[in-house]
Amino acid sequence: MTLEYALNKNNLASKDTNIDTSIDFASMSGAFIGGIGDYVALFEPTASELEKEGYGYIVASIGELGGEVPYTVYNAKKSYIEENPKIIEGFTKAIQKGLDYVHSHSAKEIAEVIESYFPDNSAEEVADIVEKYINIDPWYKTTYISKSNFEHIEDIIENAGKLEKRAPYDKLVNNKYAKAE
Repeated sequence: MTLEYALNKNNLASKDTNIDTSIDFASMSGAFIGGIGDYVALFEPTASELEKEGYGYIVASIGELGGEVPYTVYNAKKSYIEENPKIIEGFTKAIQKGLDYVHSHSAKEIAEVIESYFPDNSAEEVADIVEKYINIDPWYKTTYISKSNFEHIEDIIENAGKLEKRAPYDKLVNNKYAKAE
């Protein structure tokens, strides 16, 4: 959806543009290698691996082109939040600690911490990927989700034709434990 939004926002979509959403996300790189599509949206390190193997080139960052999107969030029932405030607060603080870390450490230092999660990649490859992320500044400074960022993700979903009705920010977003912007 963010790719489609970025294409539309930059006047790159046309009647000749076909965005195929029928392919399972885990199968997208294989489908692309197999000749389906001229472009593919991939997360790292998959995108860099395909480029390294000669299957294509990284031409842009969808995350950068799509604007600030509260993409990764914690979802819980209202009753769970009310019954488990210490868990919600602890989780929020843990995410904030991670954000503080990535904003105060080098790509190499971050890579050293996360490289075990990428066993198929060398420490240098992980550091290079982290450096790419640092260069586009994708990470929020806090866990606080503003109304404008919430509405932006709705814009993206609406642009894809998948949103029938806007959701109430004040009923869905709980910034109680978030550090203010």
